[in-house]
Amino acid sequence: MKLFLKAASYIFHPLFIPLLGTILYFVVTPRYLDMQIVRVNLFAITIITIFIPFVMFFLLKNIGVVETIYLREVKERKFPLMIQCILLLLIIKMVFDPYDDPELYNFFVGLVFSTFSALVMVFFKIKVSLHQMGVAGILMFIVGLSAHFKINLLISISFFLFVNGWVASSRLENDSHTYPELGIGLLLGALPQLILFNNWL
Repeated sequence: MKLFLKAASYIFHPLFIPLLGTILYFVVTPRYLDMQIVRVNLFAITIITIFIPFVMFFLLKNIGVVETIYLREVKERKFPLMIQCILLLLIIKMVFDPYDDPELYNFFVGLVFSTFSALVMVFFKIKVSLHQMGVAGILMFIVGLSAHFKINLLISISFFLFVNGWVASSRLENDSHTYPELGIGLLLGALPQLILFNNWL
């Protein structure tokens, strides 16, 4: 059971959330997709949100800003979250267009607001669950896609409801977060996506 719970922290790591949300959109959208553009978008997101943060992490670790990839201390989160905000803004500016890709554009805008909110919490010495924030954002995005395209995504929604509980249990089992930190993470992940529904639903 411990191995099962621990797996959630790795499978649904916050760095994978932008790529996961994009893949889910490409899978469920009924719109015609140019596969070459899809591959380019996925490659760009992989480089910007996974590869670059890993490189930056090792740089920050070498200069003593962070100790581990888990960012257990609140103070360690400041620069990684700042970098993540910049990288997400880069995607909004360079990869997705608000008119051609309103769903993905607003999904990433929501991620920016969530990440920036978590960064603000750092200055108040509040440690937010970034894992919970990420999977909550994905869940709300899928709910929005289901309503927007008028398609039945009940199985996906149910799965990510389970994932939210799985991730929360994982973080508690690892003593990484408290219940309030998980609750704040859930709200910071879900609310921006919910508010942004007005822009594309």
